[in-house]
Amino acid sequence: MIQPPFLQPGQRVGVMAMASRLEYESLEPAFRILREEWQLEVVEGESLRSSYFQFAGDDDLRRRDLQGLLDDPTIHAIFSARGGYGSYRILDQLDFTQFLKHPKWIIGFSDITVLHCHLHRLGVQSLHAIMPRLFGNDGVADSIETLRQCLFGEAVTPYTSPINSLNRAGVADGQLIGGNLALLLHSLGTPSDIDLTGKLFFIEDIDETLFSLDRMMIQLRRSGRLAGLAGMIVGQFTDMRINESSPFGKTANEIIAEHLQGYAFPVCFDFPVGHVPRNLAMPLGRMARLEVNEGAVLKF
Repeated sequence: MIQPPFLQPGQRVGVMAMASRLEYESLEPAFRILREEWQLEVVEGESLRSSYFQFAGDDDLRRRDLQGLLDDPTIHAIFSARGGYGSYRILDQLDFTQFLKHPKWIIGFSDITVLHCHLHRLGVQSLHAIMPRLFGNDGVADSIETLRQCLFGEAVTPYTSPINSLNRAGVADGQLIGGNLALLLHSLGTPSDIDLTGKLFFIEDIDETLFSLDRMMIQLRRSGRLAGLAGMIVGQFTDMRINESSPFGKTANEIIAEHLQGYAFPVCFDFPVGHVPRNLAMPLGRMARLEVNEGAVLKF
């Protein structure tokens, strides 16, 4: 995997909205951190102040915004200001020719998962991490700090997750890959489909029903994607919708654990990644080691 050059103070980075629209004022904390604390020159995309129904501008505007940053050799990282929905709509119209000549870090999570998958297919590392719109929220200091460490090439303290009775002990090494489960499933059978063989695979999601989670896990199993994993990291499944009149009978973690039965790889649950304040930066495509005993440790 190609590792983009780490950032240095004074370099130019781009911030644009690949998917849903946002309030421009929500970016003030992020701009202060990027400009004053990290000493970066921030190039603002037109999409930050644009809207087209629920999108940050129509598909062509967002595509042009992102394409310009991908092509500019003086831009060293591209932050998606937020997720939502929309990056999937423009992916097939993007040209990565110049990007591959001058690789740069792409940062985001949730809806940005599909772009991460495509970058993985192209052989370039990227960062599943907190996005600028969230920099001003409570409890996100660790998320921002791990992102900074990954971007500037500093040593990252091993990540830990608590003891969970559903954990399966073991040690595994492999490339780290994953993201939002729904987007990962939507990438199957497309040019952005990723090979999970020998990988450390992490998943997270938000606002899904337990029934849909069950279907997604069945799809992973039936498609053979679970069979060759080196290890599995289950992140946060937040705001899950529960049908009180037709209960499923299991929690999200129990549903996932059921579909991981029969495999030998180590598994950890409740890892700090996903739609939660403590959403630690995950360097996608980087080699890592997962150690699961009672709790779990992820080392880079």
